[in-house]
Amino acid sequence: MGGPCEVLTEIVDEAAARKVVDVVAACAWRIEGKFSRYRTDNIVARINASAGAPVEVDEETANLFDFAALMHRLSDGLFDISSGVLRRAWTFDGGDRTPAPAEIDALLPLVGWSKVRWERPVITLCPGMQIDFGGIGKEYAVDQATQLAAQVSGAAVLVNFGGDLAVTCARDGGQPWRVGIESIDAGPRRPARLVDLAAGALATSGDTYRFVKVGGERMPHILDPRDGRPIRGAPRSVTVAASTCTHAGMLATLAMLRGEHAEEFLANEDVRHWVQRA
Repeated sequence: MGGPCEVLTEIVDEAAARKVVDVVAACAWRIEGKFSRYRTDNIVARINASAGAPVEVDEETANLFDFAALMHRLSDGLFDISSGVLRRAWTFDGGDRTPAPAEIDALLPLVGWSKVRWERPVITLCPGMQIDFGGIGKEYAVDQATQLAAQVSGAAVLVNFGGDLAVTCARDGGQPWRVGIESIDAGPRRPARLVDLAAGALATSGDTYRFVKVGGERMPHILDPRDGRPIRGAPRSVTVAASTCTHAGMLATLAMLRGEHAEEFLANEDVRHWVQRA
């Protein structure tokens, strides 16, 4: 999931609480195992090694492909799950190493959802192309885990995977969960804002942990699939509240992809949001 995962719950009975934790953990491991691009034994690896041959996928994977296609349309092509191949050139470790233009240009022919043939339930990639669910997988996992937690317990539960989170309901007495939005400041870690959340989810997209310095300018790990370079003019952090973590993550990512127009995009979407710029 790319970061610490936790479950918070208001359950007095230890056995009941452990049941919730076990269900959430099993869900996280299942989705990590099935969709991580770092494994060699899952559906993503099979698709990426297909070398132009068609691959039939199960319903869950097909649903993620449908969602990725929707994101591609809504972002005018800026959200592209085939752009993960550009990670061969870029290393977002906070350093200042940037790839040579020729290194990026050599990978661009392998990028482009429009080059992918997706006819549910069969996907066909051009030889050398890859797909990466990293932009949507964590939020999907949060929603799945939260639904499972609600099925095994009527208590209030908060599921947090690497800063993207959702709650099953308000806490005892109708009190909301109080969630801190991490500050982008380099000093002592204090929340930039506290948000009350009685239902729904929060998701954040930004460059707090994954960035590169280009000519002294801090650039996010989010790449523009058109030129293979980091999106310019984007905020340092975008947090969105929505009914599901998947929806919140979609809006946060789309806002980042809008660069300097992120705030305008979120205002037009009429959602609760918090933007941090340097």
